[in-house]
Amino acid sequence: MYPILSKNKATSIRQLALKKYRLERAAFVLEGKKGVQALLASDYVIKCIVGTPDFFSGNPDMVTTFRRETEVFETNTALLSGLGSFVHNHEVLAVAAIPLPTAPCLAPKGITLALDGMQDPGNLGTMIRIADWYGITTILCAQTTAELYNPKVLQASMGSFVKVNLHYVNLPRYLQGVQLPILGAMLEGKSVHDFLFPDRGILVIGNESHGIQPAVQATLTEAVAIPRYGHANSLNAATAAAILCDNWKRIGGM
Repeated sequence: MYPILSKNKATSIRQLALKKYRLERAAFVLEGKKGVQALLASDYVIKCIVGTPDFFSGNPDMVTTFRRETEVFETNTALLSGLGSFVHNHEVLAVAAIPLPTAPCLAPKGITLALDGMQDPGNLGTMIRIADWYGITTILCAQTTAELYNPKVLQASMGSFVKVNLHYVNLPRYLQGVQLPILGAMLEGKSVHDFLFPDRGILVIGNESHGIQPAVQATLTEAVAIPRYGHANSLNAATAAAILCDNWKRIGGM
């Protein structure tokens, strides 16, 4: 049905597992049916799609959404599994263009997330998924934050990365120029149970090990905390963000 994937093309796709090649070619790989479906429904430019014959024959409705400018190739299951980072991908993958960066657009109502050096790719992907769940469309990322197009980030986001805009900025400098309430998640902050959230503002989540850096702390208008009732030393950063977003949505009403 489609041309067989060449060795040269396969090598080019494999190289995109490395950040160096993603940056050089401004392209990334997305694996799995659900991810490719999300990509097809987005504004991302899709360079090529690679799938098995069984995938193409078993998903005719999805195939009809392929764009004319997108190259489509067939390959076998074993080769497809070796093209990306996840050996369990036995159906399809896509190569898409990394869009040019744009200026942040802060939410007119509700929450804008800011991540101060979140370095774990799985955490970042989960954070994107949480943002999408709560209708948050903008995330500000310190430049030390994990790369959006890391395969582990994309996998953990479960397709939500196409609906949430990430902007990598000099976070302390950017926040200094913002005329909005800026809330930081900190152990010594006010209890989230007693805090009156504003109808609009920025929520800062710190680095998994070191929390919020002093330069960003200096921009905060308030610090908020999740009360601890047990003996754990800390909460996972993404878990903490979900709890704070839920309380903000419930109390802030947005």
